[in-house]
Amino acid sequence: MIKLTLPDGASREFDAPLDGFAFAKTISNSLAKKALALKRDNELVDLSTMLDKDAHVQVITAADPEGLELLRHDAAHIMAEAVQELFPNTQVTIGPVIENGFYYDFARAEPFTTDDLAKIEARMHEIVARDETISREIWEREAAITHFKEIGETYKAEIIAAIPAGEPISIYQQGNWKDLCRGPHLPSTGKLGKAFKLTKLAGAYWRGDSKNEMLQRIYGTCWANEKDLKDYLHMLAEAEKRDHRRIGKEMNLFHLQEEAQGMVFWHEKGWTLYRVIESYLRRKLEQHNYLEVRTPQLVDRGLWEMSGHWEKFREHMFVSETDDARQLAVKPMNCPCHIEIFKRGLKSYRDLPLRMAEFGSCHRYEPSGALHGLLRVRAFTQDDAHIFCTEAQITSETESFCRLLREIYEDMGFPDIHVLFADRPLERVGDDAVWDKAEQALLDAVRATGLPYDLNPGEGAFYGPKIEFNLRDAIGRSWQCGTLQVDFNLPSRLGATYIGEDGNKHIPVLLHRAILGSLERFIGILIEQYEGKFPLWLAPLQIMVCPITTDIDDYAVQVAKQLRLAGLRVATDLRNEKINYKVREHSDGKIPVILAVGRREAENDTVSMRRLGSREQSVLSLKEVTDLLANESRPPDLR
Repeated sequence: MIKLTLPDGASREFDAPLDGFAFAKTISNSLAKKALALKRDNELVDLSTMLDKDAHVQVITAADPEGLELLRHDAAHIMAEAVQELFPNTQVTIGPVIENGFYYDFARAEPFTTDDLAKIEARMHEIVARDETISREIWEREAAITHFKEIGETYKAEIIAAIPAGEPISIYQQGNWKDLCRGPHLPSTGKLGKAFKLTKLAGAYWRGDSKNEMLQRIYGTCWANEKDLKDYLHMLAEAEKRDHRRIGKEMNLFHLQEEAQGMVFWHEKGWTLYRVIESYLRRKLEQHNYLEVRTPQLVDRGLWEMSGHWEKFREHMFVSETDDARQLAVKPMNCPCHIEIFKRGLKSYRDLPLRMAEFGSCHRYEPSGALHGLLRVRAFTQDDAHIFCTEAQITSETESFCRLLREIYEDMGFPDIHVLFADRPLERVGDDAVWDKAEQALLDAVRATGLPYDLNPGEGAFYGPKIEFNLRDAIGRSWQCGTLQVDFNLPSRLGATYIGEDGNKHIPVLLHRAILGSLERFIGILIEQYEGKFPLWLAPLQIMVCPITTDIDDYAVQVAKQLRLAGLRVATDLRNEKINYKVREHSDGKIPVILAVGRREAENDTVSMRRLGSREQSVLSLKEVTDLLANESRPPDLR
C-alpha cells in the first residue's frame, strides 16, 4: 500500500505505483489537464515520475510559482529547438530561467537580427502546436560527450565533461531535439501555451569570462496566461519611457563615458539632486543619534585579509601596489574601517548601542557587460552605518532601524515595502553555532517589528544573515535597496571589544545597515519612479522665471532673487524667445514651476504661475508665490 499525502493534510492510498498524471486524475480531471509537474517531498519532479512509496505530494500547475518557473524553463528549451531548426549550424550552450523570463546563449558565426527574433518566436509557436512529448533519459557520460561532439555541440560536450563523476547525465528529448538538462520539464511542448515573447538580443561571454569567446544571448519572457504577458509588456513599455539614462540626459543630470566605465560624471543639476538627498539623510541620521565618520579610500591588504574580504571578495576589489611592494585595496565597503574606529579608546557597555554612519565612497569591480547606467556602477556612495550593540539590544535596534527605513521610503514616495530574510550562504566565515545564534537573533528581531517577510535561503552575507528591504515603484517593479545584517563574526576577527557590566571584555554584535544602499542606484530608481517629474522638494531646479519681453528682464531677475532668499532653487530664462517656446522647453526639462512675467505682472508685483503637467495658470502676488512655494519645497522631515 502506498500512502500519498496532499498539502492540506488529506491522504490517499494506492495498491500499486502510479505516475504523477494518474495521481492528478484521481483528484480531478480538470487538475490533470492543468498539471505541469509534481512536488514530491519538496522536490520538483517530472509528471511522468512513478510514485512507488509513501510521500508528501503536490500537483504543480501554472498558478504555482514553481509552475511559472517551469514554463519559463521550457520556453528556453523550445526557443533553442526553434533556433536550431531555423539556423542548423548554431550551437546551444546555457539557457536558464531569470526573473520574469529566460535566456539562452548561442554560438553562431552570423549575428542574429531583430527580424530573426520574429522568425524564432513564430517557430516556437509551431513547436508548441506540434505538442511534442518531452521525455527524460539517463546516459553514460562518455556516450553523452561523444553524441554531442558528433553533432557539433562542443559546448554541451564541455559542460558534460565538467559534471562531477557519479552525477547522472540527464538528457531530455522533445520531438527529435535533445538537450542536456537536470529537469524537470513539462510533459509536452503544448503545455507551454502562447503567453511568451522574445524581447531582446545581447552579447555574453562563454561562462561569463571575458577571456572566452563571445556568444549571442536571446532573452524572452513567459507567463502563465496572455493577460499576465500583456501586463508585463505594458510594464516594459512604461519602463522604457522612464529609462533614467534617457531622462538623465534630457534633464542634464549626469553622463557616463568609456574612459571611466561605471563611474558617474555628475552635472550641476544632478549633483544638486544628490546633495538634496544626502542632506535629508544626514538630518534623519542626526535625529536618530548616529555619529557620522569618514574613513580612507585605500586600505592595506592586511586589514582585508583579517576581515575575510580578501578571500571572499578579492575579485571585486580594485588593488594598487606601491613602490615598497605594499598592496592597497580601494575599499569596496566600509565595515572594517568602522571597526577600526570603534577599537580606538576603551568602550563600555554604557557606550552601546553606538551607531556609526558614513556616506562611504566605495569601488567594486563589476564586469563591463553588467554595467547599467546608475543602476549598476563601479564607483558609488553608500548611506552606510554600523551599529555596535549587545545581543540584548539586537531586537530594539532592529525595530528602531525599521521605523527609520519606513519613514525615509515613505518620504521618497515608496510606501510599499516587502521584506526577505536571507540565511547562511554556502561560502561563509564563522562556525555553525555562531550562525545559529545570529540567524535566530535576527529572526526574532524581524518578528518583533511586525513586518511580514518571506525566506530567501542561502542569500545572506558571508559574515552574517540579513534582511533585505524591497520597495515597489510606480509601475510595479521591485527594487532591493535596504539591508540589515547581524554579524557575530567580523568584530571577533578584527579584535573589537567592550567592557561589560561584569568588568570583563566582550565582543560587540555588529549590525550592518543601509537604507538607500547606493545613492547612485537609488537616484536612478527615483528618476524612473517620477519619470523625472520630481516633487518640488527633490527637483534639482524648482522654478524657472520667464519674462515675456526683454524689457521685463529686470523684474524677472528681482523675482528670482526674492525666491532664492526664501531658499528656493530658481533660474531665469532671459533669452529673446517667445514665451510659448520657453514654456514648452522648460516643461520638457521637467521643471516643476514656470513663472511667466510681463508688463502687467511687473506693474502689480505679481507672477503668472504654471505647474508642470497643467495648462492652467494662476496669478499670484510675489509674496504669495514665495510663501506658497517655500512651504511646499520644505523636505518632509522639516515640515
